[in-house]
Amino acid sequence: MHKRHQVLLAVSAAIGLSLAPINASATPSTGVHGEILGQVTFDGKDYILRQITIDPGGSTGWHFHDGTLYALIAQGTLSHYRSDCSVDGIYSAGNTLIEPSGSDHVHIGNNSQTTPLVLEVIYVNPAGSPLSEDAAPPNCQLPG
Repeated sequence: MHKRHQVLLAVSAAIGLSLAPINASATPSTGVHGEILGQVTFDGKDYILRQITIDPGGSTGWHFHDGTLYALIAQGTLSHYRSDCSVDGIYSAGNTLIEPSGSDHVHIGNNSQTTPLVLEVIYVNPAGSPLSEDAAPPNCQLPG
């Protein structure tokens, strides 16, 4: 229970850090804008709070994460696809999403709506790892 308390404290600290926002690099994408709102490293892990906006028609590009990503859809609708191009979720404002770690979890997120998509994201990554890793496009066609 003590370890859990420490993790919750670290996440709370990451959320509380909003001094001097930093623009963050993104994976190959179209119309994606990200801003790190806070970051803390604890027990070998980076806890990073980031706001991501995806313009209408925008896409994250194919990628995966070295750690786990927890997202809240704050505005708009996210279409989320697996590496076989099957949809694994359509997420609207108020929905949450967890993206597991590893190169066996390649995915892409799209905004096919006419309004911006806004995500509030917490990354729990191995310390010093990038927010995401680029992945080659799979040999399949996205629906639509």
